[in-house]
Amino acid sequence: MTSDDTQKDDAQAPGGDARKHDLENLNAAFSHVDEGVKSGSIAKGAAKGLVFSLIETLGALVGDPDLPEHARSGYEGLLEAARELRVKLER
Repeated sequence: MTSDDTQKDDAQAPGGDARKHDLENLNAAFSHVDEGVKSGSIAKGAAKGLVFSLIETLGALVGDPDLPEHARSGYEGLLEAARELRVKLER
């Protein structure tokens, strides 16, 4: 079993907080793209594609009627940050 498999098992275990892990992973992805843009270590086109994917994923999560309100606010904040980065990339 790899560490990725262990993480999946932990997130799916009863009482596991898969939504928290999802938010942490999406936040890490956003931070990675944002830092790459700031440092110039990622191509602008690639960054646009990644940010687009993040926005689409976050939009789907925010629209989930089963998402608890306390989780929704975290996703909404990250969605807004991703939209701001998209605007920066389009300049």
